[in-house]
Amino acid sequence: MCAILLSINPNHVQNIMNGTKRYEFRKKACKRHVDKILIYSTNPIMRVVGEAEVEAVLIDNPEIIWKKTEKKSGIDKSFFDKYYEDREQAVAYKLKNVIKYKVPRELKDYGITNAPQSFQYIEEV
Repeated sequence: MCAILLSINPNHVQNIMNGTKRYEFRKKACKRHVDKILIYSTNPIMRVVGEAEVEAVLIDNPEIIWKKTEKKSGIDKSFFDKYYEDREQAVAYKLKNVIKYKVPRELKDYGITNAPQSFQYIEEV
């Protein structure tokens, strides 16, 4: 099993937890197959607040990804377009079985000192 830790804005984290955001968008796909995403909520929370299983990884041009994900994207089209401006590829991790931790965890619990800019592999979860 391979897990990654993703730094995610608290507004997006809230939408993931309440089910309105079922996809996490990235500009590049991980090289390894990812089974689980650990959700690190950025400033001001600065904690790992939950996790989700990866149901699927969609990789295509941004317009096709938007058409496939828009109903459960948790973001609007203008935000999406700005994020993928001048990009030929979009990546969407489809999330399932989202779990919110009762007690958020610190990065040091995973042997990490700084939040990753994009992602970090986590070997044992």
